[in-house]
Amino acid sequence: MSANGDDGGRGLSRRTLLGRAGAAGAFVALTDVLPPATSPAAAQTRRAPAREPLETLTQTEFETLEAITARLIPSDATGPGAVEAGAARYIDRALGGALAGFRDAYRAGLANVDVSARGAKGAPFAQLAAADQDALLTEMERNAATGFDGGSAAFFALVRSHTVQGTFCDPFYGGNRNFAGWDLIGYPGVRLAVAAAEQNLDANVAPTHMSAYDYSMFSGRKPARADLGTRHDPHGD
Repeated sequence: MSANGDDGGRGLSRRTLLGRAGAAGAFVALTDVLPPATSPAAAQTRRAPAREPLETLTQTEFETLEAITARLIPSDATGPGAVEAGAARYIDRALGGALAGFRDAYRAGLANVDVSARGAKGAPFAQLAAADQDALLTEMERNAATGFDGGSAAFFALVRSHTVQGTFCDPFYGGNRNFAGWDLIGYPGVRLAVAAAEQNLDANVAPTHMSAYDYSMFSGRKPARADLGTRHDPHGD
């Protein structure tokens, strides 16, 4: 994706991704162009360490998924991306709850991603250079990658949609760690009252960095699956 937003066949775009997903605002309440290709070792250094046990995915599946999310919404000069926001962790959790119906699709799809990566470059997807990862994801998006039930484009769209959810959701659900997603798009967070000055188009509103469920009026309405919150700190500490 070129700096002008046209597809030069070189990768994906953070800006275009959000546009295709319905723009950031569509996900906030509910939920630049890629940096230069880096080595797998360099990419690994910027990934947030896994501090909780996996709930649904295997370790291999999680590593593949996290590598995909790292290229879909990468960290760059504008700020942290999906890895820092814990999008893959959100998906792992949700596959045991609200997204349970997609578990088989992820099991087969992630396995096929690694098969394709090994066939093309002789290594699993998570170990490929960023440029090679982008090339494979571009093939998937164009429905040109083989071996995927229902087509590679369908699986690509599924992961992209859930990556956006995990990056910009309320952090109570396991993603948007440290409010990285909200800060990325300048969303100040849930507010029960908005001052007149804060309603101006050029207003610089300080972020609250609070989950909706941190407010007493919502805390008693936590979704049942989100009882994961007994082990989840919405502030990422």
